[in-house]
Amino acid sequence: QVQLVESGGGLVQAGGSLRLSCAASGRTISSYVMAWCRQAPGKEREFVTYMNWSGGITIYADSVKGRFTISRDNAKNTVYLQMNSLEPEDTTVYYCAARHPGGRSVYSLEYDYWGQGTQVTVSS
Repeated sequence: QVQLVESGGGLVQAGGSLRLSCAASGRTISSYVMAWCRQAPGKEREFVTYMNWSGGITIYADSVKGRFTISRDNAKNTVYLQMNSLEPEDTTVYYCAARHPGGRSVYSLEYDYWGQGTQVTVSS
């Protein structure tokens, strides 16, 4: 079992930056696929970014490419989402997720473990 706890969300002006953290416990994240997704009320959950188990491959949704960066610190058992040049359209709840590698598309939203989410609000 992996427990994930997101933090770092908040209110920021358009063009600003935030760094979200996803602290994992129960297992080390070094052998897991990690991802960030987001979901607003009444909308489908949206893929944001993916990192393979080794950290050597990262994939981003077109909407955030060039602005967001996923990273991991295995020593701290934590995954980060650095968000720059934030836009009002980025406003929603962001979720950290983890799964065992293999058998699923990069863009699949089927993950084994989810955090509780952290709210990001970007003002105009």
